Amino acid sequence: MKRVLILGAAGRDFHNFNVVFRHNRDYQVVAFTATQIPNIAHRRYPPELAGAEYPDGIPVLDEQEMERIIREREVDVVVFSYSDIAHVNLMHLASRAVAAGADFWLLGAAHTQLAARVPVISVCAVRTGCGKSPVSRRVIAELRGLGWKPVVVRHPMPYGDLASEAVQRFGAMSDLERHKCTIEEREEYEPHLAEGTTVYAGVDYEGILREAEREGDVILWDGGNNDTPFYRSDLEIVVADPHRAGHELAYYPGEVNLRRADVIVINKVDTAGLHDLETVRLNIRLHNPLACVVEAACRVKASNPQAIKGRRVLVVEDGPTLTHGEMSYGAGVVAARQYGAAELVDPRPYALGSIRGVYERYPHLNSLLPAMGYSDMQRHELEETINRVPCDLVVVATPVDLARIISVNKPCVRIRYEVEELTRPRLADILQEFTSTHQPALAEAQP
Repeated sequence: MKRVLILGAAGRDFHNFNVVFRHNRDYQVVAFTATQIPNIAHRRYPPELAGAEYPDGIPVLDEQEMERIIREREVDVVVFSYSDIAHVNLMHLASRAVAAGADFWLLGAAHTQLAARVPVISVCAVRTGCGKSPVSRRVIAELRGLGWKPVVVRHPMPYGDLASEAVQRFGAMSDLERHKCTIEEREEYEPHLAEGTTVYAGVDYEGILREAEREGDVILWDGGNNDTPFYRSDLEIVVADPHRAGHELAYYPGEVNLRRADVIVINKVDTAGLHDLETVRLNIRLHNPLACVVEAACRVKASNPQAIKGRRVLVVEDGPTLTHGEMSYGAGVVAARQYGAAELVDPRPYALGSIRGVYERYPHLNSLLPAMGYSDMQRHELEETINRVPCDLVVVATPVDLARIISVNKPCVRIRYEVEELTRPRLADILQEFTSTHQPALAEAQP
């Protein structure tokens, strides 16, 4: 029996355990580790999810303690199980594990995917913040127009009580409160709910799959953090970002997504440099020449454009895009400049608590505020930071309506962004072909 340590970030790690290691007597998982997301270490993967072989559950420890864990728990194998990591940093982790005496494994995407009884379309990305969410929404809208009843299954974000989050269904906005969702979860679920789409998420993705395939006749896997899909997909759509040209070959498992994709959407071509755009095109031609390529603009729109012109604004952007996605700006900055803001006020001198810590950890951020809200305390610190900044207006470019969640003491303008395909075939054409192949087959398979 090999003793296993799983490196994770509250998502892929739990899925890999469930699919590969749970009830497998060849392995004993001695611990998980945690990184990337605050406040997810120093808890336990509960026995209700871990199975009878783990009556006390499995501890979740800090990744910084990896060498000590390997020594003290006599670990044979370290299994890397999270995403959006630079290749060089991944190999540093591998070197640390091997130097401490363990093997280092990457599990194959196909070996960790579950099979559905209905067709599956996955929408993933090469990095966090490529614009995957508006692509997902566009795919859902097109599928509805073609007669499908789609259900979304979202990449996991189990930041609370794991046992109670095993299988979560979101059918209405009130479910966000019932499940005590963080800002990060709301950012992914709320836009789908606003369009009448049911969303599933949680920890046990086989249980989630069985529920979802009873409710919809097609599943859209809404990927996150540039991870690979948990479900075997009939159509893999991957989003690339020319604002970070070259990252599609420099991050794990984003490069895996690029190489596996059936369709690659090059997003944000309207604001990218020509040289960067050509770099992405060339990398696709060299490394996945059979992929269908769709080039798209990311159109930003303000709820009140005139309110921005000539004003001193605080821009609040999507948190993960700026932090482990490593973008220095997002749709909010683009909109503020597009609509003539006089100044982007630097919020750093006014940041409190963990928000100040975010700036210390990510020094590339300056004249904007990442919307971090992984806990009630962090949400409060975000609110207080916004209210302390001396500005005329808050430009909110988060997918969620932030003013509904926190109390802001100054006017707000919301920024929305949608994809607009600029080349052919368009997503509608691709999904029409998908429908002609899969809908008749689905009808024949049903009793």
